[in-house]
Amino acid sequence: MLDAKLSTQLKAYLQNLKTEVQLHIALDAVAHPSKSNEISELANEIAQLSDLVTVMPQQDSSVRVPSLQVVSAVNNTRMTFAGVPLGHEFTSLVLALLHSGGHPLKISQEQIEFIKALDGDFEFETFVSLSCQTCPGVVQALNMMAALNPNIRHTMIDGSLFQDEVTKRNIMAVPSVFLNGETFSQGAVTIDQILKKIDPSSGKKQVELLKQKAAFEMLIIGGGPAGAAAAIYAARKGLRTGIVADKFGGQVAETVGIENFISVKATEGPKLVSGLEEHVRDYPVDIMSDNQAVKLTRIASEMGNVINVELANGATLSSQAVIVATGARWREMNVPGEQQYRGKGVAYCPHCDGPLFKGKRVAVIGGGNSGIEAAIDLANIVEQVTVLEFDTKLRADKVLQDKANSMGNIEIILNAQTTEVLGDGTRVSGLTYTDRSDNSSKHVELAGIFVQIGLVPNTEWLKGDIELTNRGEIVVSQKGETSIPGVFAAGDVTTSPYKQIIIAMGDGANAALGAFDFLIRQTLPVKQNQAA
Repeated sequence: MLDAKLSTQLKAYLQNLKTEVQLHIALDAVAHPSKSNEISELANEIAQLSDLVTVMPQQDSSVRVPSLQVVSAVNNTRMTFAGVPLGHEFTSLVLALLHSGGHPLKISQEQIEFIKALDGDFEFETFVSLSCQTCPGVVQALNMMAALNPNIRHTMIDGSLFQDEVTKRNIMAVPSVFLNGETFSQGAVTIDQILKKIDPSSGKKQVELLKQKAAFEMLIIGGGPAGAAAAIYAARKGLRTGIVADKFGGQVAETVGIENFISVKATEGPKLVSGLEEHVRDYPVDIMSDNQAVKLTRIASEMGNVINVELANGATLSSQAVIVATGARWREMNVPGEQQYRGKGVAYCPHCDGPLFKGKRVAVIGGGNSGIEAAIDLANIVEQVTVLEFDTKLRADKVLQDKANSMGNIEIILNAQTTEVLGDGTRVSGLTYTDRSDNSSKHVELAGIFVQIGLVPNTEWLKGDIELTNRGEIVVSQKGETSIPGVFAAGDVTTSPYKQIIIAMGDGANAALGAFDFLIRQTLPVKQNQAA
């Protein structure tokens, strides 16, 4: 089950255990023989790596079968993996073991205290696919909560293994989270966001903490590769540095294979994001996640010129220099039905949601590299893939086109403009498109639509305040300067011509150095005052 290298690494991790951890396994040799064997083999291999890990049969008849449950013998906390937690979820299993065994959690003390104080009964279930890059972050957030409070229990459910439940609950996108049997959230969600939904007072507490923060010397908006690089360079210059972001990692967290990151032959988005965050946390950087900037203003004060950044929750942060690194997001089709059926058949991540459409017919919108790569990936899972490309020719690399054409279940339609997403009110049933060669309307019956038509910069909140191109990108100089003195920008949100991870990192470093050069030429330093 585990190769020699992985076993050696896991054994080293398990040396951090301080208390006993039990693995309760529920097996079904009749209905699920292969998965049951894998779970049993995995559990016993883990137990052989540490004297503090024991394996025993599951006594709780309400637990799904097959499953592996991680139990703290000291605190009686429980985290269940319904399915084999390999692929992206293997890290979730390792962390569940460590946290159940007394290893410290890497979250704030305020979050720990709030979670421990939660009163009530919280039964969380998260439906995932093992190829989903976003899912582990949600699974790990809920598992950490379960490790802190025995009133909170969490089960990760492999949707491809429990197809009957997926169909019954009408799940068409992962991660899908349920609380006490009711829909709770869909897509990426952080601990702070979970706590806000459980208890709105946690959001008010967060706002009060933000309002008490002193002005920064360097504030980075965005937590992707550009933002992380900028924060590290700023902190190394000795500046009081903060990062404010909706979530750490940005678009990279949804990237599967990365094979062009120089010196690293191959890695994956979630792994790279984890490394970025760990590196940033090596420095005294104030990371303020689950926050969205909505307004940026340069004002004159007795401290000199400062930049005020207003957040969606009503708090305002101040800094003498700001770096905008808000990145980009998937471009939408903007056709009737798209929003209505988002998460109900309309998806933007084939690696995440593809397994939910096993044996069904789907469409991919877009004939660029991302579109054809998605079609090839999906063709190994679904019955039929129909690629719709607006142009008269595909824009993907020839090697990808050749691969797609060699597969018997990929149909490519050129000169096609998608006009509407169709459904029965609960899920997608098809789409209509216009054949641009004769302006005729066509209909395609299908169960899923994967949109792959590029990215759009996250700059709507800056319109009218900063110079943007007609595509919405921030216009920057060679040093990352924008049209506002003291405000710099980096990464995919800018006019940088190539949207690549390694280029975004370089942009972040460049902007931080440019901002530092700007700061040392100012006559008035930032005073330690309270932000508005």
